[in-house]
Amino acid sequence: MATDQPIRVRFAPSPTGFLHIGGARTALFNWLFARHHGGTFILRIDDTDEARSTDESMQGIYDSMEWLGLDWDEGPMVGGPHTPYIQSERGERYHKYVQQLLDTGNAYRCYCAPEELDQMRTLARVEKRPQGYPGKCRYLTEADRHKLEGEGRKSTIRLKIPEGAIIVRDLVLDVIKFEADTLDDFIIVRSNGSPLYNFTSIIDDIEMGITHVIRGADHLSNTPKHLSICQALGFDPPQCAHLPMVLGSSKGEKLSKRHGATSVGQYREDGYLPEALINFLVRLGWSYDDKEEIFSVDQLIEKFDLERVGKSGSVFDLKKLQWLNGHYITRLNLSARTDAVIPFLQKGSLLEEEKSRAWLEQFVAAVGDRLETLADITTYSYLFTDDFDYDPKAVKKWWKGDPAGILQGLRDVLGAIEVFEIEPIEAATWAHIEAAGISRIKAMQPLRVALSGESGGPGLFDIIVLLGREKVLERLDRAIQHIQEIF
Repeated sequence: MATDQPIRVRFAPSPTGFLHIGGARTALFNWLFARHHGGTFILRIDDTDEARSTDESMQGIYDSMEWLGLDWDEGPMVGGPHTPYIQSERGERYHKYVQQLLDTGNAYRCYCAPEELDQMRTLARVEKRPQGYPGKCRYLTEADRHKLEGEGRKSTIRLKIPEGAIIVRDLVLDVIKFEADTLDDFIIVRSNGSPLYNFTSIIDDIEMGITHVIRGADHLSNTPKHLSICQALGFDPPQCAHLPMVLGSSKGEKLSKRHGATSVGQYREDGYLPEALINFLVRLGWSYDDKEEIFSVDQLIEKFDLERVGKSGSVFDLKKLQWLNGHYITRLNLSARTDAVIPFLQKGSLLEEEKSRAWLEQFVAAVGDRLETLADITTYSYLFTDDFDYDPKAVKKWWKGDPAGILQGLRDVLGAIEVFEIEPIEAATWAHIEAAGISRIKAMQPLRVALSGESGGPGLFDIIVLLGREKVLERLDRAIQHIQEIF
């Protein structure tokens, strides 16, 4: 996309909750667009909903953006030429534009009470007419206004929507026409004097020199309002690009927690890597060649542009995210992977007994590529504690025939090994199994269940070495006793 004007984009979340998948994707697309074009990425907090906005949510947004690596060039904590970047701190800036609209006749005071508006909508619904505001106060005289104010009526301020259709030229969705009968004179200032989102947002965009507004398609209905405000004030509006919706399923269901959608912070808590989440988010609506799935951040900056953003909704596929996360976990070197899983072991109270760094790295190496999330490391808690049960399905499948005898034979062999390391353990075990005339699987699976309670997991010889001779023999004694009690 060629442009002579320096690119300036913004991500403007409302701090009424934590940063969720849809917002994170919007932030990412803006950030990549700015980085690709050598532009400026601005973080702005649109907290016009004062009743629901919280400092906790605001901090959560900052933390999630930083964790994802989406650094901002202007905004809170960074500053910039248009500070402050929190709307609630910019109140005085909006008044002059409101007054300009009133002075030019492009806005007017509306004295209709909420119950009157409800009656108008009800009547319009009955008469099957558009239910927007019919413009009752649009042509009040000065005397009319004085009379209403004398009665103690409070007024909102409405923008006069121009006649004719409004054409939106969208960089993703192409040309969209909003017919005049679908628009009404909307409120830009509440009766308490506070401006509403659709007014403050476009005013801030204009003042901050935003060149492109990139946001979700759920905001498309706001765009004709923003264009109308720009037209009334004589400003050229930013270009707009509305991203396809993120869907919960291929049936077009709205994305919800039921489909796995949650806050970015929760994904972090659940053991996802920021690189995986970035890679996953960018593929929700953007593709490079319909073949490549995995991109580094540098590759995304190089390749990203709006021309490759699709028009149709993208399905949130939790399994794909898990697969990507597993890929990125596996790419970590052993030391980094060990560092990454330690907090999850600590959270699961699995490191109360101190383990050496060498042991932890040996453990992580044994787990190998089995982790879809970092939190999955707690699946192998049996390597840290004796407090585990035997899986009934594994018991039923593998503890049959003479499991106690098989385990006793293996115990004798393992107990006699002088150097308790993987090569002599493996050699002595295979020799014993061959001499006993038992198939490998019928000996090793009962042994695995005895040591871990499960029928799957890391290599069995890795488990034996990690547990150590004393613990292995204790667990075999426990399993043999358990078998003798139940059979």
